Amino acid sequence: MTEGHTHGAEDLCAAGRKLYEQALREGRVSAAHLEPAPCLVDLGLLHTVLDDLGWLEPVAPAVALHRMLRASGDRIADERRREERLSEAFAPLMQIDAGRPTTADTSATKMLSGGVQINRAISRVMAEADQEVLSVQPSTHKSEVHEAAHAISLDRDQALLDRGGRIRTLYQHTQRHVPYVIARYEQLQGDVEARTLDEVTDRLIVIDRSVAFIPVSNTPSVALEVRHPALIAFFVTTFDRLWRLATPMYPEAIRQPTLNGITPRQRAIASLLVEGHTDAVIADRLGMNIRTARVHIAKLAATLGSESRAQLGYLIGQSGILDQGPRESPTLQAPPVPRPR
Repeated sequence: MTEGHTHGAEDLCAAGRKLYEQALREGRVSAAHLEPAPCLVDLGLLHTVLDDLGWLEPVAPAVALHRMLRASGDRIADERRREERLSEAFAPLMQIDAGRPTTADTSATKMLSGGVQINRAISRVMAEADQEVLSVQPSTHKSEVHEAAHAISLDRDQALLDRGGRIRTLYQHTQRHVPYVIARYEQLQGDVEARTLDEVTDRLIVIDRSVAFIPVSNTPSVALEVRHPALIAFFVTTFDRLWRLATPMYPEAIRQPTLNGITPRQRAIASLLVEGHTDAVIADRLGMNIRTARVHIAKLAATLGSESRAQLGYLIGQSGILDQGPRESPTLQAPPVPRPR
């Protein structure tokens, strides 16, 4: 990005937006007009006309959006892989350290053991919060656990909202129609939003961007209370990137389109199938039971005309369905732009 003119496409400057709109309407603009908005070239929204270097042509918005979403998705995938490696590397170290006494609330991290201690710590921090809570809530297939957590957290969440705070939550797509999730948003009053993804990180709660709670390894009864600014910043950045990729669920639900007979759920399963994952792993990562996962796999195989698991992987690759981003719409096509005569 040109020095002194730095921003992303989501914060396109007024000069850049005006020039890009002009280029879309007219088919091209003179390179001499680029000076107030060099960002358009840096962001890949304009490119030089090969047979006339004095002119710039616009890249279709649908093409530019798809490219940027794919790049953002690749960065998120890299962050997820880094999270997995970090968790694997530090899990045995934290187990060693769990037996050592920690200093009180001033320590950067604190080990919490047992549901009572974890909920007490969250309630203590929530009682002082007045800004925002970010949370990731993956599926566990245990509705009674969800219902218990819902009953405990509802009052403290509403108290934060009553103080003018905000709550943003990420779920997996499989949670969009779960009764306790729907009931939660029917009862809470205030600035509450929820979005969903095929896959999310492990459970995460960030309160006022100053305190976070994360699970320790795969042990639900052990959590870590984190107050280290660098770790909090990492959690917030990861959440925000996932949030931008997620599908709105509340207050206004948006349904992802079916493309060429393949549903968004089946597209997510197809992506994991070509990576070689078993049915059990696919079900766990997408927050569904294995029976449901196998039903989706069978429907995907029928749609693509596959007769075997090996053939299904080949047909997925040949079909091109994995090249269609999760946010693409069949109608998201840029109209032809007339060139000036």
